[in-house]
Amino acid sequence: MSRLAQTAGLTDVQQEILSTVRDFVDKEIIPVATELEHRDEYPQQIVDGLKELGLFGLMIPEEYGGLGESLLTYALCVEEIARGWMSVSGIINTHFIVAYMLKQHGTQEQKDHFLPRMAAGETRGAFSMSEPGLGSDVSAITSKGVKDGDEYVLNGQKMWLTNGGTSTLVAVLCRSDEGHPEGTAPHKSMTTFLVEKESGFGEVRPGLTIPGKIDKMGYKGVDTTELIMQDLRIPANRVLGGTTGRGFYQMMDGVEVGRVNVAARGCGVAQRAFELGVSYAQQRHTFGKAIAQHQAIQFKLAEMATKVEAAHAMMVNAARKKDSGERNDLEAGMAKYLASEYCKEVVEDAFRIHGGYGFSKEYEIERLYREAPMLLIGEGTAEIQKMIIGRRLLEEYRFQG
Repeated sequence: MSRLAQTAGLTDVQQEILSTVRDFVDKEIIPVATELEHRDEYPQQIVDGLKELGLFGLMIPEEYGGLGESLLTYALCVEEIARGWMSVSGIINTHFIVAYMLKQHGTQEQKDHFLPRMAAGETRGAFSMSEPGLGSDVSAITSKGVKDGDEYVLNGQKMWLTNGGTSTLVAVLCRSDEGHPEGTAPHKSMTTFLVEKESGFGEVRPGLTIPGKIDKMGYKGVDTTELIMQDLRIPANRVLGGTTGRGFYQMMDGVEVGRVNVAARGCGVAQRAFELGVSYAQQRHTFGKAIAQHQAIQFKLAEMATKVEAAHAMMVNAARKKDSGERNDLEAGMAKYLASEYCKEVVEDAFRIHGGYGFSKEYEIERLYREAPMLLIGEGTAEIQKMIIGRRLLEEYRFQG
């Protein structure tokens, strides 16, 4: 176990889970991650292994066949997995957000139907908010769900769907105006629909097409897709929670948890970058000594380690706050912002320590260098986090003049 990023106050069960996951990462993920990433190959064997470990049901309550663990346990597991290969943590994250939304907001029938199969990893989740033209402006979505008898008819195009091909259940946010008079605020006329589908690409059910994988700079292996709905018919009992108009709040609750997850990913990638940097610095010699003996490199290592430690502490704090039932959007926003920025900086310093070899695809740091930027964008850009943080601070510190 490394000296950095330790978490005080964990139970024996939490420590055992983390130790098991770390062993799995060291033996089953790190040795194959770079090769799979270069081929942009879905890590089926790794996913099967995680399924056997029960990680797809980590936070799903025991009554539905899950492990009933806390957000903190989950975040620490994500940190370990991202240390091995960030794409694998993405496969679990989208699944988990949908399971969390079902647990928090689903009807009893929806929970009974989906959660046991999600805990077993048989049903795999993805969630879909973004669209091609709107980025972070969720209130501007144009995808629409219109009631037609006992069904809703969905039309629209979605973008940046992680697990779009491999998932079999997608939580899709659409505008639904029935019951909401003209002039209703946009965020009060949105609904989350639970869309079941076949895995794969092309027309995966009548009216629903997953065109294919989007080719990306990094974050490979995991399939990122579009989702196109053309007169897609969904039964009314697949409105999340059974009531329209609640979709924006449900999605934001899920994203808040997702932000802790992205912070955990940033922590994991930064830890791996530090491990690679500190190891290489002791092996590479210049001017008659290991480069780790040069003060310039020691300064870099000191800064990197401090950033790893600070990001981990903020991520743990945000997870614990959510677990306690308190509002944690401020802490989650801060943790996501800091961890993703520090991750980019730590990866770049490790890259610099590697010198010319950092540019070679033979070295793992090259992969990390392409993966880190995704964290600056995923679950809300750094700028969006700063807006959230700023507004919350003004609420907390309102001027009493």
